[in-house]
Amino acid sequence: MGTDKKTYGIGIVGCGNISGTHAEAIQRTQKGTLVAAHSRTKENVEQFGREYDIPWFTSYEEFLNHPGLDIVVICTPSGTHLDYGVSAAEAGKHVIVEKPIEITVARGKSLINACDDNGVKLAVIYQSRFTGDIIRMKEIIDRQDIGDIVMASASVKWFRSQEYYSESSWRGTLDLDGGGAVINQSIHTIDLLQWFAGGVKSISAFKGTFTHEGIEAEDNAVACLSFNNGAIGVFEASTSITPPQERKVEINGTKGTLLLEGDTLHKKLEGDSGDEKQDKSGESAGAASPLAGMTCQNHKNQYDSILKAFLNGTEPTVSGTDSLQSLAIVEGLYKASDKQEVVHIDDILASEAVTQK
Repeated sequence: MGTDKKTYGIGIVGCGNISGTHAEAIQRTQKGTLVAAHSRTKENVEQFGREYDIPWFTSYEEFLNHPGLDIVVICTPSGTHLDYGVSAAEAGKHVIVEKPIEITVARGKSLINACDDNGVKLAVIYQSRFTGDIIRMKEIIDRQDIGDIVMASASVKWFRSQEYYSESSWRGTLDLDGGGAVINQSIHTIDLLQWFAGGVKSISAFKGTFTHEGIEAEDNAVACLSFNNGAIGVFEASTSITPPQERKVEINGTKGTLLLEGDTLHKKLEGDSGDEKQDKSGESAGAASPLAGMTCQNHKNQYDSILKAFLNGTEPTVSGTDSLQSLAIVEGLYKASDKQEVVHIDDILASEAVTQK
């Protein structure tokens, strides 16, 4: 199942905020062509189809049957990724999912299994890994230029208005968004934190809803982390901070410190005369609104990588299984806060896939 050829026909499911970024990225990659779009909302998908001059569908079945469709890109609310992804896999289409893969590890595993069972490929969008300074930061860590990591911490102190939640039926809901400031706004940073530091072992946490009315999920959270390498750290997430701040990831080692502010790397290594600031590259994640400062370049970089992997039959940089690492930390944070106990991430990763109806 799944079509392997020199280029892929790609269709987008869901025509919300992020879909335009995906469309622009797909149009700039050499190995893929945007061929179709689907949304249940006719007005949205019709406008999207006209903007990108592609066929559009309100029927998902008709969308999946469109000639030339090889890959389905899922940009719908997080809690719907499984259903859309399973249907795509059963139709023989490869699947690319906007972060997170789903709202729980169990549901994510079900999507992974469906793709495996139907012989199609799966990748998850974490475009921050494809930013210039972030790539350099990972290389510095892997070379052990900062020595052994002793602390690894991150913060996402952003702002979202009341209207951001109240004007959307799914944002801040547990079934569709999976949570709030942690799973939605912060999972990219959580992914970087665990990617840099080699994975999280255990977590304890607090969370609350302080500045937004009518949402089920948290708008603030803090956590203490222990990492697989023995390091410790702190994580903070908020959509209540005025003025909003750049996201930060700080890695402290026995020979130096690396600090990522937004997408800009600062490094201070043993023997350096002063702070070395890398040239700013890529995009800032946008601290005050979902798309502020966002370009399609990092998405384009990841699409290039994904399509190359699909064509070569290799695992993409962020596979379905790889994406479970950050999702397990999110799920562990929620569980640790709710139960007020230390949660071990391996226990979350051991969750069994949900049974599909």
